[in-house]
Amino acid sequence: MARRYFPAFVTQDDDASATAGYGVVFPDLPGCVSGGDTLQEAADMAAEALSLHVEGMVEDGLPLPPASDPGHVPGWLRGLPGRLVATLLVPYDLQEAPADVSLDSGLLRQVDEAAAAQGETRAGFIMRAAHERLQRLQVA
Repeated sequence: MARRYFPAFVTQDDDASATAGYGVVFPDLPGCVSGGDTLQEAADMAAEALSLHVEGMVEDGLPLPPASDPGHVPGWLRGLPGRLVATLLVPYDLQEAPADVSLDSGLLRQVDEAAAAQGETRAGFIMRAAHERLQRLQVA
């Protein structure tokens, strides 16, 4: 089982008297949002939101995007109401179905090198490449 960590940004309303708590957004997963009354609750709810969002993507046959650099705050996030108060790395355990695939040893070496350069596992790299190819075939 492979584990991937997705960055999530926690925001809080600028109004100190606000009781709205904290909001959580995942820059790599549009529409995956969460929140909580406390930072701990926001982190717990973020993990649950991530799990549900990814399960939905898998059911819809959508590829899981690579996780972005948690140190990079996207420009659109600065436009959200409130202030950035924390960055979380939320784990997700990828369920890898075993498969028996034969590849030429030279191609396998290239796949392993490319996967390592991208910070991915061999299986993750092959899965992403297959999803990208399938998407191109569906468009054509």
